[in-house]
Amino acid sequence: MSAENILEALDPEQREVALSLDGPVCVLAGAGTGKTRAITHRIAYGVATGRLNPRHVLAVTFTAKAAAEMRSRLRDLGVPAVQARTFHAAALRQLRHFWPRVVGGPLPQLLPQKYPAVAEACSRLHLSVDRAALRDILSEIEWARVSMLTPESYPEAAARTRRPGVAGFESRSIARIMTSYEEVKRERSLLDFEDVLLHMVGFLAERPDVAREVREQYRHFVVDEYQDVSPLQHDLLRLWVGERRDLCVVGDAAQTIYTFAGARASYLLDFPREMRGATVIRLERNYRSTPQIVRLANTVLDGARGRTRETRLTLVSQRDDGPAPLIESYPDDLAEAQGVAERIHELLQEGRSAADVAVLFRTNAQSEAVEEALTGRGIGYLVRGGDRFFERQEVRRALLTLRAATAVESEDPSHTVRDTLGQLGWSAEPPAGTGAQRERWDSLNALVNLSDTVLARPGATLTDLVRELEERAEAQSAPTVDGVTLASVHAAKGLEWPVVFVIGASEGLMPISMAQTPAEVEEERRLFYVALTRAKDVLTVSWAAARTPGARSSRKPSRFLDGVIERPEPRSPQPRRSGRRGATLLDTCRVCGEMLAEPRDQRRGRHAGCPSPADPALLEGLRAWRRERSRENAAPAYTVLTDATLEAIAERDPSTDEQLLAVPGVGTAKRDRYGEDILAILARHRS
Repeated sequence: MSAENILEALDPEQREVALSLDGPVCVLAGAGTGKTRAITHRIAYGVATGRLNPRHVLAVTFTAKAAAEMRSRLRDLGVPAVQARTFHAAALRQLRHFWPRVVGGPLPQLLPQKYPAVAEACSRLHLSVDRAALRDILSEIEWARVSMLTPESYPEAAARTRRPGVAGFESRSIARIMTSYEEVKRERSLLDFEDVLLHMVGFLAERPDVAREVREQYRHFVVDEYQDVSPLQHDLLRLWVGERRDLCVVGDAAQTIYTFAGARASYLLDFPREMRGATVIRLERNYRSTPQIVRLANTVLDGARGRTRETRLTLVSQRDDGPAPLIESYPDDLAEAQGVAERIHELLQEGRSAADVAVLFRTNAQSEAVEEALTGRGIGYLVRGGDRFFERQEVRRALLTLRAATAVESEDPSHTVRDTLGQLGWSAEPPAGTGAQRERWDSLNALVNLSDTVLARPGATLTDLVRELEERAEAQSAPTVDGVTLASVHAAKGLEWPVVFVIGASEGLMPISMAQTPAEVEEERRLFYVALTRAKDVLTVSWAAARTPGARSSRKPSRFLDGVIERPEPRSPQPRRSGRRGATLLDTCRVCGEMLAEPRDQRRGRHAGCPSPADPALLEGLRAWRRERSRENAAPAYTVLTDATLEAIAERDPSTDEQLLAVPGVGTAKRDRYGEDILAILARHRS
């Protein structure tokens, strides 16, 4: 592309970024303002004008997916030679090159998973820890190392920064675990990802020949998401750059949500002081969200304090008007989950794709109720977070099995894929359960869907599919899944959806109850802001007055909604319902008359162990009708009504539309579509 064509694709502020090729540059880029476009076009413009040599440019970001996206855009702009990598990938490449010269011998093996090594470190100290405690200890070790702390300096730093006790252990015990963990790695000649960065910092600081060679190779640096840089990454970057001033950093202090992992927004905010004479450019034109959503997000930041308020960007939407965001309240968490699921069902009935919808929450524990509510309506979903797609055990096994299957020529590769993945737990229809079982099925089903796309190409073979999977695994480019996304706000960072539901917007969840200091509360505000700015067209924010049905309504809406709502009273818990227009909940079992304590039992109306009072003949009649409708719809039977819903209908024997609507899993869309048929079947059975 010509230099003129590159600039034509940019707005005035983005163009200023592209033209600023001399000296240090700090780009303050708000959510949805096109920062990746700005920095990739800056690199392309510099190459097109001869100001930058593409082989001397290093673009750094934080995730493999973001790096792959940047490489793709740079290729489209005609500059494929530019290196775009994560901090760890760039440092690892350099470490492999210099290790034989500086240390001697081959680079030690990288530790694929830290959990076993940390577990052994605890075992050597005779400390009993479960998986959850192990996760917390590992996170604390990672924070200490990216903060460049040793086991000796950790206790003092933990006290100074008011780090809470981890998994029931005080700071000196964590320091002992850190020491033991280092011994485990040293005995087995293993390195973890923090070691990669630490060793490169040491090589560059102590070996002038190494520093000279790196700086000769890379003369121009661009760093994305600079608000997430840790002290260790900052030191590495400064050693890469040396005395040069060819550094462009991009970030948004209002999206700093990883301080618990060592991120420091101060590096972004203090960049003009650190690099004297730096050009500062603000990107505030939002291309992602409607003006109504942007207005709500700006209002949330209006209440910020400290540096977040002083340095905030005020977004200006470039989109046409859309619907106003909804702020909804529910009597309890189950009602909230049912209400959200019912609204999603209505959106799907209106033609929305499930992949267009996301439900975001503060803690992973909030996911379960939403999973159950979606499952009850036959709506597919995927839970985002945890292991990355290609690092999941079922995906790794599937890739190994498919690779082995390429040894035998297949006349029908698509059948081979289904047969192979079927042996690993895939089936044509999703399982009835939720949680890990459903997540495994979603992973394997995503591979099946991707295989259909790849194998539809003329002449495509199983080998072609495996090759594409390997390339995607290297780039961490997970296949898309046609389901509603359920994700914590942290896992949703950097993503966007046309429709977003933010649940749990109450005190104790947003902000989380553990946020005690003003700084911690401000991070929670930024987290809420990130959640809101994931939405493109439709945004709903909701909160529940109580945790469980019938409990005291002690929750209040989040303080972050001050200025947005006038502190509405929660909906009356009478009559108690599991959704906005969903099913009534029962307190006593229909069969034995005893109290029902479990939410699932309350929705079912009886204990799980009590036999269903439904007439088997009626239940069979309903199933026969469902099979017929399933054939007419050319869709799986569960998409009409699930087994649990049919059973509830047979048990409750509703005779009116309103009574039918109160059955779990029915909802307005199902009632409008199937209600007449169902009530007719029930009436015939009664007569």
